[in-house]
Amino acid sequence: QEVSCCNGRPGHTSCTITDAADFDPSADAEALYNAMKGFGSDKEAILDLVTSRSNAQRQDVIAAYKSNFGKVQNIMLAPAYHDAKEIHDAIKGAGTNEKCLIEVLASRNNRQIHEMVAAYKDAYGRDMEEDIIMDTSGHFKKMLVVLLQDLFAAGEEQWGTDEAKFIMILGNRSMTHLHMVFDAYEKIAETSIEDSIKNELSGDFERLMLAVGMKCNDGLSPDITVQGIRSLPMFFAKRLYKSMKGLGTADDTLIRIMICRSEIDMLDIRECFRLIYEKSLYNMIKKCTYLIRLVVSGFAKSAVLCQTDHYSLAGEFFPEAAQIAYKMWELSAMTKVQLRPTVRPASSFDPAADAQALRKAMKGFGTDEDAIIDIVAQRSNAQRQEIRQAFKSLLGRDLMKDLKSELSKNLERLIIGLMLTPAEFDAKMMQKAIEGAGTDEHALIEILVTRSNEEILAMNAAYQDAYKKSLEEAIESDTSGLFCRILVSLVQGAREECPEDLERANADAQELAEACNADSDDMEVKFMSILCTRSFPHLRKVMQEFVRYTNKDIEQTIKKDMSGDVKNAFYAIVRSVKNKPSYFADRLYKAMKGLGTDDRALIRIMVSRSEIDLFNIRKEFKETHDVSLHEFIQGDTSGDYRKTLLMLCGGED
Repeated sequence: QEVSCCNGRPGHTSCTITDAADFDPSADAEALYNAMKGFGSDKEAILDLVTSRSNAQRQDVIAAYKSNFGKVQNIMLAPAYHDAKEIHDAIKGAGTNEKCLIEVLASRNNRQIHEMVAAYKDAYGRDMEEDIIMDTSGHFKKMLVVLLQDLFAAGEEQWGTDEAKFIMILGNRSMTHLHMVFDAYEKIAETSIEDSIKNELSGDFERLMLAVGMKCNDGLSPDITVQGIRSLPMFFAKRLYKSMKGLGTADDTLIRIMICRSEIDMLDIRECFRLIYEKSLYNMIKKCTYLIRLVVSGFAKSAVLCQTDHYSLAGEFFPEAAQIAYKMWELSAMTKVQLRPTVRPASSFDPAADAQALRKAMKGFGTDEDAIIDIVAQRSNAQRQEIRQAFKSLLGRDLMKDLKSELSKNLERLIIGLMLTPAEFDAKMMQKAIEGAGTDEHALIEILVTRSNEEILAMNAAYQDAYKKSLEEAIESDTSGLFCRILVSLVQGAREECPEDLERANADAQELAEACNADSDDMEVKFMSILCTRSFPHLRKVMQEFVRYTNKDIEQTIKKDMSGDVKNAFYAIVRSVKNKPSYFADRLYKAMKGLGTDDRALIRIMVSRSEIDLFNIRKEFKETHDVSLHEFIQGDTSGDYRKTLLMLCGGED
């Protein structure tokens, strides 16, 4: 469909609603009247008409209809009045909908905010800024008030605060300039802007500051955000998903986004939704409320708010989606993430005193689990090894044996896991995944994909020492086919460690693209030869160029064209290359969601990542699932086991 103008932006074709041809507001008003008069109403006729007119045309219909119909639905409101209503609804009553305030105020441009403020005054006879001040507090309130001002046209002298300068730079500079600013910031601070915000802030203020960067000057597309310069469509795709996942639907959020973005960038949002969640936005909405299902169903024909997805399989892209996927890989390569642990070395550490305290907690009748947990969970692994040595030197006893005899079940597994060296722990986890009747393929994949060469080699040595055979032999005896070959390749600990090579990355991407046209066995072998051997920085560039050659994202290609353990292994590599903390957050979520808990996976990740990047994993968990890791653990575990896990988690976010 050729669109000459979308929401007043010539040449922009990402909207799903445009001006209807041969528009007659008087005829539309008459049609609406006829559809609603008498007993009942003709919903199909109403929705067909309303969703096939642009907002400007709806205002003409309202003008023609007003003498006969006093109230109209949200979709008939002018954008400024619709936004004003959303802000009013967010702050009226006992509670405040902070997420709605963030979404609206951080995603509208100057003109839209000015019009919204005026509409609020006209509709409610009140000042929006005063109402927000009365209903919010602290830094969150201050930043909301700043957003309501003409900040992006103001100079530094007018505002004079560090916060205002920060927002002014994000709002006024070009995309090219912002890339340079972010790069320079990372060199000076040795961390990304996004990480700085995530590390130092929390709660609604953190979410607002991350969202603030989405503002762009009118006419710029795609929009810039602090969050790795992510796009507004990506932000709204996540908001839509969170509004529909789980039990119940956040109808207000769903309706608000569908209405306000339908004439701006709904096609981009729809493709971002497919890219992130491998689901059709159209199909997910169909499963939700009856009203919204009608709006996006075939009744509304080709001009519905979302529009029917033209492809049934995730991975088949519009050009817009390919562009988004390409940009995401580019940003993944650019963004430098500062990894943060949740467990750090204890100050004033005394291994002898800790050894004596542990012995006291275990001798005599009963066991003082609290004392054991307080020591073990609040020491670094290196300090725990000193405690093991001091326990043996001072008391002539094996601390590990004593702990095993005094503790039980998941608490014992967790405490013992913390007391092992990382290499010993990984070796034990590999053995647990292999031994017995079944094989835990997910555990094998997770460990071998996410460990560095140094960690894999140390694990191999620990496995040989503990089980008197090589880990490679154990893998070969318990797995088969190409999956076995993938694991054997990874267990060598020989992945390249060089930076990206642009010329070679281009050649690798072309080989992968060509392999997609070969038979499945040849395709998988070619993927193995590249994904299992190249460095992660190099693979980011390969996966970016793969999009350019195929018009598809490699994640969806793997999901669609492969199956079983081979698919899971390659998918884990891709996810880890793109964002390893996000991969672990997803693994933790799957370990605890639904009935039952995969305690082995939960323990494995909490122990192995607590001194590396568990803080980052925590943040990704909250951002993706809209619930904190702390809250998930709290509700899914119990007793001393839960207490220890929560101490490792390190915070509630």
